[in-house]
Amino acid sequence: MGNCWSWNWSARVKAESPLHSVPASGLDSRSSSKDGVDPNSPPSGSVPPTPKSEGEILQSSNVKSFSFAELKAATRNFRPDSVLGEGGFGSVFKGWIDEHTFAPTKPGTGIVIAVKRHNQDGYQGHREWLAEVNYLGQLSHPNLVKLIGFCLEDEHRLLVYECMARGSLENHLFRRGSYFQPLSWMLRMKVAFGAAKGLAYLHCAETRIIYRDFKASNVLLDSNYNAKISDFGLAKDGPTGENTHVSTRVMGTYGYAAPEYLATGHLTTRSDVYSFGVVLLEMLSGRRALDKNRPTGEHNLVEWAKPYLSNKRKLFRVMDSRIEGQYSLKIAQKAAALALQCLSSEPKYRPSMKEVVEVLEQLQESKDAPRTFQPEPQSMPTRNGSSRPNGTVSYPRPSASPLYS
Repeated sequence: MGNCWSWNWSARVKAESPLHSVPASGLDSRSSSKDGVDPNSPPSGSVPPTPKSEGEILQSSNVKSFSFAELKAATRNFRPDSVLGEGGFGSVFKGWIDEHTFAPTKPGTGIVIAVKRHNQDGYQGHREWLAEVNYLGQLSHPNLVKLIGFCLEDEHRLLVYECMARGSLENHLFRRGSYFQPLSWMLRMKVAFGAAKGLAYLHCAETRIIYRDFKASNVLLDSNYNAKISDFGLAKDGPTGENTHVSTRVMGTYGYAAPEYLATGHLTTRSDVYSFGVVLLEMLSGRRALDKNRPTGEHNLVEWAKPYLSNKRKLFRVMDSRIEGQYSLKIAQKAAALALQCLSSEPKYRPSMKEVVEVLEQLQESKDAPRTFQPEPQSMPTRNGSSRPNGTVSYPRPSASPLYS
């Protein structure tokens, strides 16, 4: 039932800064700062307190516990030709299960799932696996990827997700070739709006979660280009009480991580806002956050683009030339101004994600916004360079670089 593109589980290396190590207890210390979780966040369903022990996490999860045999059958014994993507955690396989019973079914029947299987030699381990179950096992929102279930059996650790038909935002922005048309302005703004709503939900007063690794490869798209945030391996509980930031290990991806977080290890919701600003800038420009193939002075997208974002006459230098004519100058200026705000070097000057959602909603409703969608590509290349209609595709190299200690 339907097709599922490959997911870009980029090989993010878990890193620990020696200056900001986790205390011996394994718990993060929490301290005060002026920047914190916005109490005026959008409403959401109440979320139970985050359990701390592994047993509590697995018991409180609202998802199915699969046996390894069930997932082996669902993926046809993890056949190599069913691999959707590979990354630091391991490989992601395409599978099929019954829509009601979740029992394994024959290929092409039931619903399509994506099964992420842990590679013991991978960069990510049990902690990231447990964080994924902890957060996605309790949270439910249209702009978060749905976790269907998990498997913890002997040395096997697997996660089962809904399969996102159009893969990652990274793939759509940076793929080149005749098989792929550039993502239209209208769709880029739709994706930005959806992803912003997902982050705003995480930041809201009832949830208080800092995502910590927002980037284009972690934004997945369904068949209608609705954006959903995936990969919660680095997510952290936000500050509690009067504390307004969390001091923690420096982890994430170069090019997306907020400068104050890199410098101090102080993590706030505004750290996510900065990362969102980087992705929004990628959508406006069609450029990667870090790209050493660019001319000297243009390797770092934020550093290169910032001077142009507030200049009406020079903004065109930043905008993706492939979608020229699909938006008005007024709309482009508003989007660029939002990106610039999100990328402020001072966290207190960045908007909350609730405010970001409001601005993007206005851009969606603006009379100046285009009303047409781009035609869909008819075929896509496979790993060996051939093409098949609406088939699986290999994904490009990860955008930016993982943080190393």
